Amino acid sequence: MSVVDSELIWNATLAELERGYMEKEDHFVCICCGRSFEKGIIYPEDDVLYESEKYVRVHIRKKHGSAFEFLIDLDKSYTGLSEIQSNLLKLFYQGKSDKEVQQELGIGSTSTVRNHRFVLKEKERQAKVFLAVMELLRTRDKHAPAPLKIQTGSSKDDRYRITENERDKVLGKYFPQGTNGPLKSFSMREKQKLIILNELSKRFEPGRRYSEKEVNGILETAFEDYALLRRYLIEYGFMNRLPDGSEYWLAGPASEQGENGMDRKQELKMLAKEIKIEAGVYQIRNKKNGKIYLDSTPNLKTVNGQEFSLNMGSHMCKELQKEWTEMGKENFVIEVLETVKEKEGVRLDMKDTLKKMKEKWMNELQPYGEKGYH
Repeated sequence: MSVVDSELIWNATLAELERGYMEKEDHFVCICCGRSFEKGIIYPEDDVLYESEKYVRVHIRKKHGSAFEFLIDLDKSYTGLSEIQSNLLKLFYQGKSDKEVQQELGIGSTSTVRNHRFVLKEKERQAKVFLAVMELLRTRDKHAPAPLKIQTGSSKDDRYRITENERDKVLGKYFPQGTNGPLKSFSMREKQKLIILNELSKRFEPGRRYSEKEVNGILETAFEDYALLRRYLIEYGFMNRLPDGSEYWLAGPASEQGENGMDRKQELKMLAKEIKIEAGVYQIRNKKNGKIYLDSTPNLKTVNGQEFSLNMGSHMCKELQKEWTEMGKENFVIEVLETVKEKEGVRLDMKDTLKKMKEKWMNELQPYGEKGYH
């Protein structure tokens, strides 16, 4: 690809980089070019039909050669490899012998090539140890950079001195529909990013633990590239997370005592549990032709993010996106079809429950062909 999407690369796990694609809740993403492949869709290629995950592999092989070829051609700023090391690895990948490599590159002798192999092997070992050290450090580093405070008037650091007028101006520019609405853009100067990130952090409840999926759902209502916002909230210290990415929470000062002596953090956790988050199935219905797009979500409050994606022209359902663009959003309505009813003391497998609920509605409404966008 001509332009590397650094966010995809930096947010990918080692296993995802090796195979060349990421798996999301309802689609797969090619790390090499950013193309999405919706789950449940059958893709034709050379008279063969492929389900989405197999097709993304076909796509990588045909468009990019392999994940190795894509990664090895990245700039040194990504790989840390010198030009000679990259060339050596390419030839090793092709199965060349030390003598063939020496002849093709015209370097020293076969013993020189063997020495390069040894150096690369040492680099691999060191990288493994370094990754383990950084993962362990993340759980114990008490001196990691704290969130950069948004200062007013009296700050000694002019880079982050922000007046109320400046703050209001930035928020008005980048949140044209109000600070609870979508973000117009995230391409801005660092000082403006701080204002935006500080505002976005207010969408999360202090003391509450979020799954990555919940964080994505909240951020997606603000901006299509929710992974970018999530990474900046972490890097700028507005949020913390566990090393495996299973839990996220707002960063903040030491807990305070409530009026009743209860630890403020515990109090906030209890309040968070009382806030009802409903899971369920919803549809996006075309009021003109009756066609529907149907899906499920663990948090129906994030459904507005679907409208935002459609308004931005980036919805994963291409046919729905096409008609939304042609007919206008006024000809569509988003409706909740059913919510998950949780029973006290009964722990639900939410993923399985939503899957079955969606299948039930798919069978009932049959949103295929002329009746839908599936």
